[in-house]
Formats: sequence, C-alpha cells, structure tokens
Amino acid sequence: MKKILIITAALLALVGCVKDEVFKGPSSIEKVVFTPEAPTSISPVNVTATVTGLQAVTAANLNYNGTTVPMTGSGTQFTATIPAMPDGTDVSFTITVNNEAGFTTNSDKFSYKVGDPATDWSKLKLNEVYGAGADEEKFFELYNASDYPIKLTGVTINKDEELTWTGIDGEVVPAKGFFAIIGGKGTTERGFKSGFSAKKSVLIELFDTKGNKIDTFQRGEKMDTGEWGASLPNNKGSWSRIPDGSGKWMQTEKFTPGAANSTSGADDPDVKQ
Repeated sequence: MKKILIITAALLALVGCVKDEVFKGPSSIEKVVFTPEAPTSISPVNVTATVTGLQAVTAANLNYNGTTVPMTGSGTQFTATIPAMPDGTDVSFTITVNNEAGFTTNSDKFSYKVGDPATDWSKLKLNEVYGAGADEEKFFELYNASDYPIKLTGVTINKDEELTWTGIDGEVVPAKGFFAIIGGKGTTERGFKSGFSAKKSVLIELFDTKGNKIDTFQRGEKMDTGEWGASLPNNKGSWSRIPDGSGKWMQTEKFTPGAANSTSGADDPDVKQ
C-alpha cells in the first residue's frame, strides 16, 4: 500500500510539472493596424497591435527603418507612433513581443510609402525682396502658403526677364514656411546670379517646374531703351508682402530673410500690386 502511495504521489508531481510546461509559450500577435494607411509628410502613423497569450508581456517594441521604440500597453492592445517622414520615404516596420516565460514573438513585416498630393504651385509666393545692402546681403524670399512642403528642384526665378536662379535637389520650402535666396551677383554659393538695386526699376518673376509663371514683383517700368534699371527713389529697407504670402507689397524698414515679415509698412507707388 505504501509503495502504491509513493508511486501515485510521483505521478501527480510529474503531471503537475507537465501541466506547468503546457501553459508556457510565446505570445501571439493577432492583429496589427496602422493609420493612416496612406500617410503624407505631415502625418505621424499610429500603430496598434493586439497581443494575446497566457504569460504576461514584459516588453513590446515597434521597429521601423532601423529605429526601435517601446509600445504602450493597455490590456491586449499595444500602441506606438512612427513620426511623420519626408515625402517619398519608404517605411517598413515589425513588432517584437517578449513575455515573462522568456519567449520572443516577431510580427510579419508591414510597409508603406509616404506620398504628398500634387504640388499646388499657386501657394508658392515671392514674399520679400531686399536690394539695399551689400551684394552678399541682398535676397529674394519665397513663402509656402500650403500645408505641405514644396520642393524647389527645377523652380526658376528671372530678374529683368533673364534667368538668375534655379532650385536644386534638397531645397524645400516648409509648409507655412520661408526660403531665402541670399546673395546677388554670385557672391554666395546658392544666391542669384544678377545684381539687384533698391533704387532702380526691376522685374522679378517666379516660375514652376514647367515654366508657368507663379508670381511677380515689379517696381517701376522699363526705360525707353527697352531695358530695366530706370532710376527710382532708394529704399533702404525691403519690400514685403503683408501679411505673408497674400498681402500687398509694402516698404518695411526691417528686413527678415527666412522669417515672418513685419506687420506694417509704407506704400510704394512704384510697385505694381
């Protein structure tokens, strides 16, 4: 009888050990959702994973494009955010879950491509021009009134009906932001080629990548010779749109390359509005 009791106890202990092992295993990543599914360059992407299993999760991580960030858990739901990426960026991500039993679970790979809508060129404006300082200080400023960055690759500017600047890869006007082209007569690497005087008639024209005119700044008229450069009253400040991107051109004492314009100025009767 005693022998039977010992054997029974041993069997129960073995069953208990086997039972404990049965309940240990990896977590399951049952569902992964990311929104928006077609993000733009101003859209962070929220990633949510549904994780189940008998062991508690000790860590859940979102891995995207070489970066790992921890996910926040609430019940079976774990979330994290991929920040907004530049237009055209390919993003791929996975989720890794560790549990208290020491198991690691990896999700399938998910991917998306960041894509902005077609550029609305009507939102790109000449915003401020300054020709009173030394050549290396003179500038043309652009303003982007849209909600998306505007790439300047292939955008051109004519001064007095001759090409003076062409945008290149990497030059971008941020959404609701500014881009200053500083330096006349080639005094800076990415300035404009021509001169620019604050006391002469001038025509500055902005064109999109297809050669369509977007915006114009004109002060005075051509001379009888058919050339620009007629003498006009000197402006020691700049000409600025007030408000930025949409207002009329005003003379302002303060010049602000790459930043918001002054909020007040004086009329210049020689400037075409």
